[in-house]
Amino acid sequence: MNDRTSLRRRILVTLGVIVVFRLGQSLPTPQTARLPLIDHPLRWILDLLTGGRLATVFGFGVLPCLVAPFVLRALIVLVPRLAALRAEGEAGARVLTRYRRRLVVVLGLLGAVGLVVSGGQDVLDGAVTVACLTAGTAVVLRLTELITDQGFGNGVRILLLAQVLAVLPPEFLRLYERTGWAAVVVMAVVTLSITVITIVVAQGQRRVPVQYAKRMIGRRAFGGTPSYIPLRFPQANSPAVLAAVLLWVLPFGLGGPWWIAVYFVLVCLFAFARAAVRQDMDKVAGELVRVGGFVPGIRPGNWTAEYLDHVNRRIIAFGAFSLGLVALIPVAGLALLGVTPATLFVAGVTLQVVLVFLVGVSLDTTRQIESLRRQRRYEPFLR
Repeated sequence: MNDRTSLRRRILVTLGVIVVFRLGQSLPTPQTARLPLIDHPLRWILDLLTGGRLATVFGFGVLPCLVAPFVLRALIVLVPRLAALRAEGEAGARVLTRYRRRLVVVLGLLGAVGLVVSGGQDVLDGAVTVACLTAGTAVVLRLTELITDQGFGNGVRILLLAQVLAVLPPEFLRLYERTGWAAVVVMAVVTLSITVITIVVAQGQRRVPVQYAKRMIGRRAFGGTPSYIPLRFPQANSPAVLAAVLLWVLPFGLGGPWWIAVYFVLVCLFAFARAAVRQDMDKVAGELVRVGGFVPGIRPGNWTAEYLDHVNRRIIAFGAFSLGLVALIPVAGLALLGVTPATLFVAGVTLQVVLVFLVGVSLDTTRQIESLRRQRRYEPFLR
């Protein structure tokens, strides 16, 4: 199978799964009359995570698939048997994957039961609804795995992208009906600004030059070729979400100008702390010593670790500021449109998370396509 056929097949598999997924989110369950209607400012976030239609066969969307890995990680910390499985390598990973799949179905079952109980359905109608929603969760799980194995990108992220794109247009239409063309202009500026900044930060890197010592094996010399260590700022939406939750919990006056300034500072601080904890320059310097590498002009060992840490902190500071700016743009844009403080809080953070997520999925999928094309191009020379 040539590279064009393989690419075409993966594209068709991905598009076909997305079509099936959206059809399932449009197919109502047999008993939908008494399912509850949720009226809350956080309803938009729930719609983004579920596709906006709870009373359908795929009513929960990819929400159980998103929650299951976090629940499993918590269980691994609490249950010694699961921790031992993670330490067993590939064999343990396969067992944990089976547990994750079962946990997804269990979460779908629990969510269906809670939905039916809150809706006040009788036993027979409730049993039918629970069976449909639970089976739909299992099918969605299989669809995500199908995209991951035979399509492009991560299946959960791709299907989440599909349902987010399905929910956003009606929300923007309602905003346009209330504010007119000002909404179109502001949203275009917000989207373009966040997209550009996210791509620049995600693609940017500082290349620290590295030289490897030459080694004589027999009569041949190996090593001595220059290389580099790519230092990047890790993209994440968690600092903005954490800062928003903190401001929501604490008794602050949401919507005031000083609140936006506090939100910006908190996002920068959380982003800096998260990136600094995740990147261990001592480990990188130790690995360089192990393989015989060194940074030109810097002594190996602790001196190299200090130099890398100095360079990395400057990158992290710039990335944290950029992430704070990205979090500030949608809040400021919605404030210009006269959105109420409570809705501004929810919609601003959600819009930022959604746009960064869309850019991230697009970049990851593009990299995978390019990697597959290169692999197919050089495959005949590796046989």
